[in-house]
Amino acid sequence: MTLYPKSQAILSENSRFIPGGVVSTNRAVDPPIVFRRAEGAWMWDVDGNRYLDYHAAFGPYVLGHNDRHVNAAVLRVIEEGRSLFGSGTTELEGELGRLICDVVPFLDSIQVLNTGSEATYQALRLARAATGRDHIIKPQGGYHGWHNDVACNLMTPLSTLGPRRNADEYPFLPISGGIPAGHSELVHAVNFNDLESVEAMCRKYPIAAFITEPILQNVGLIHPQPGYLEGLRALADKYGFVLIFDEVKTGFRHALGGFSSLAKVTPDLVVYGKAIANGYPLAVIAGKKYLMDLFVSPDASNRVLLAGTYNGHPVPTAAAIATIKRLAENNAAIYTHFETLGARMQTGLEKILKETGNRAVVARQGSAFCTYFMDHLPLDWHDLISNNDPEQDNHLRRDLLDRSIYFFQLPMKQCSLSAAHTEADVDFTLEGVQSVLSAKLQTNGKQGSLHG
Repeated sequence: MTLYPKSQAILSENSRFIPGGVVSTNRAVDPPIVFRRAEGAWMWDVDGNRYLDYHAAFGPYVLGHNDRHVNAAVLRVIEEGRSLFGSGTTELEGELGRLICDVVPFLDSIQVLNTGSEATYQALRLARAATGRDHIIKPQGGYHGWHNDVACNLMTPLSTLGPRRNADEYPFLPISGGIPAGHSELVHAVNFNDLESVEAMCRKYPIAAFITEPILQNVGLIHPQPGYLEGLRALADKYGFVLIFDEVKTGFRHALGGFSSLAKVTPDLVVYGKAIANGYPLAVIAGKKYLMDLFVSPDASNRVLLAGTYNGHPVPTAAAIATIKRLAENNAAIYTHFETLGARMQTGLEKILKETGNRAVVARQGSAFCTYFMDHLPLDWHDLISNNDPEQDNHLRRDLLDRSIYFFQLPMKQCSLSAAHTEADVDFTLEGVQSVLSAKLQTNGKQGSLHG
């Protein structure tokens, strides 16, 4: 088992000044590996170990770490003296707006922010201002940021969640302290893929918005069932709520137009982040004109405040422009590369899992994939938490570290391929998985269990 003495020392020292030793508590993992540099598909830690990276910093690195085209664009704006002026508009933000609206034809306009949480926050404000309503719906198992309305009902234990509720909502279950109790009266959690419950909420409350990832990708990959997204669009039109697709994880990773374009379902508002700037901090809210224009409404009573000192900072803006141009090259041929690599990984994993007698399935969308230790692809969080075996997932992720392969050290978290990954990298990964699962099978002396 690989040891990490230098990493542990750094975490201990950082903990003197930073609670928990990390600046985002979601990054706290065991073992506490401290990475020093990354290039392409690989990362190096302070203890001298090298890893093939499938975490991609929670998904942003669609082109790979330190892509030279993106870095060149960033260096160029710095060398040109394109500072953060904080007054008026800039050519860069206009170029980014035109570019996004060109590659995502259903968009009328955009606004640029810094994080996905900011973007989802603004999307809900727009929806409430437009409808004059306060209530929102979100799916159990969906993550939409850290703010009060949506910091709830994520990876809830079954003992807390309780039995499945048909045509009903789950209790408001915050994932943070400090959330006022009043939010529980305005936020209604239902299961993903459950149109009946969405309509029941619409009949019960004046709904301003339904916000959802079109694929639940913070609990691996849970796909929408046929007709689900179309059904949401129909319910939004019927009941007058704003349909918000949170494509912070899916946007620009699965297609230039995000998963919306693949599903051929148009939301009223969409938010992007992560892959849009290949690791630089930038997010976008975009959508229909009548909603986006509320940022500049002449009526002060429903004008939505849009402010942010770092909105449109030239460094991440240049990175986003360069990233989108790279993704769009040769009629977006890069997505064919993603599909080829993703299919190779999925086919290989499924073969190994079957040969080693593991009850498991592989969920995948293009370059993103996740192994669930259950006998079917999950329908929703309730299905997943009731049937998946997270301990087997934990053991696999931990043992792959000793084979120079980095999956984020938390079960049910997606893995992400990048343009920097190769077929040889995929084969190296499959060899590692084969080695881990075969060793466990031999140790246990029986099939069907990854751990003793």
